[in-house]
Amino acid sequence: MGFLIIGFVLLFALTTLPSIWTKYILNKHRKPHPDIPGTGLQFADHLVNKFNLDVKVEETDQGDHYDPIDKAVRISTANAHSNSLTAITTVAHEVGHALQHQEGYEPLMERTALVERAAIMQKFASGALLVTPVLIAVVHTPLIGIITFGAGFIAMGVPVIIHLSTLKVEFDASFERALPLLKKGEYLNHSDQRKAKKILFACAMTYVAASLSSLFNLWKWLKAIKR
Repeated sequence: MGFLIIGFVLLFALTTLPSIWTKYILNKHRKPHPDIPGTGLQFADHLVNKFNLDVKVEETDQGDHYDPIDKAVRISTANAHSNSLTAITTVAHEVGHALQHQEGYEPLMERTALVERAAIMQKFASGALLVTPVLIAVVHTPLIGIITFGAGFIAMGVPVIIHLSTLKVEFDASFERALPLLKKGEYLNHSDQRKAKKILFACAMTYVAASLSSLFNLWKWLKAIKR
């Protein structure tokens, strides 16, 4: 029992504390920066033009992200109109994804294809789980149990695969593209570069936490099935 409690405490720390720390770091560097001349949206436009990227730059209320399907760098309203270090670093990261796409970075392409297939699989799994109780009442066959297990495994297992595939893509966009981009372009001084690295590292830890959380959910589900 003691080991179980310790395990849950560790899991809570690993999956919850990174997001708390990330919010703290991002908020810490959200203040207007006296040495950065433009907003996040202007910086995104500048980088897209500089690297001749065939992508759109859009403001969004859905959070900062790069959409490989629509080929759009989407910047949140908070960062679009700010010249804070958080805004500039976030933009560099999202443009990093656009650079991956332009290069044909294989992990990004694989993740994009996986997400598209996963959406279809999740719909199938949800539908199968909904009709299973009806089928059990009408049809008495071991096949129903197999279908239920398969649908549940898809519902719980697919997010694990997506989160794990996301890690490599996100770390590459941050540390192999965004940071070198900021350094080579001399957009930030040496002190701000260190702060930008902290911002990117904090954000990266949230992806690690999400992966651990999805693995734990899968483990709980498999453990429940064995009972």
